[in-house]
Amino acid sequence: QVQVVESGGGLVQAGGSLRLSCIASGRTASINLIGWYRQAPGKERELVARISIGGNSNYADSVKGRCTISRDIARNTVYLQMNSLKPEDTAVYYCKANYWRGGVDYVRWGQGTEVTVLS
Repeated sequence: QVQVVESGGGLVQAGGSLRLSCIASGRTASINLIGWYRQAPGKERELVARISIGGNSNYADSVKGRCTISRDIARNTVYLQMNSLKPEDTAVYYCKANYWRGGVDYVRWGQGTEVTVLS
């Protein structure tokens, strides 16, 4: 089993920054991909950024140049640094871990952390 817990959300003025953290626990060696997603009120959940076990990352067009995903393997933590925040970044941000066990792919979502950007 793998668990992920997000933190770091909050209230910020437009143009400000936040760093979100996703801490994984359990069978972390089986994780092959961790992603940050967000869901704004009335909208579908969407990918923000993700990073693979090999360190490859990709971003949604809406956050390119403003967000950076990184990882600290020793701490089992993936970060999402968000700069130049906009009101449209307001959403609940979720961490998702893809992990592999016994030939089967699994997914584990965190409970989310809320980000509110004030205009």
